[in-house]
Amino acid sequence: PYYIDLNQNVFLQAYLHSSDKDLMLFVDTCVASPDPYDFNTLVYYIIKNGCVRDSSFSTFYSPYKNLARFKFNAFEFINRHTSVYMKCELDVCRLRDYSSRCYQGCLSRSKRDLSS
Repeated sequence: PYYIDLNQNVFLQAYLHSSDKDLMLFVDTCVASPDPYDFNTLVYYIIKNGCVRDSSFSTFYSPYKNLARFKFNAFEFINRHTSVYMKCELDVCRLRDYSSRCYQGCLSRSKRDLSS
């Protein structure tokens, strides 16, 4: 476990170990839960489908495309759970493949028109 105080900055870094220099990382989704086995019931999205959901989230410049750096502030669940678990999903894409997920950014679904 990693112990932090409420509102303390949490810094994360993901690194893709590959000899292929033409690959890049994209942080797609990071979700937190008080249950390490359930990331669906009581969850808090920090970033979802490339869309930032937490105002404290920010990315940091990296000279390497196979390295993703980001941070957010530690938070507390309503029921004041003593532990919070995180799961992040990252995409690996070919560098300069502008049709890949890494270059699409935030994917917010548009609502369907339910009128007759």
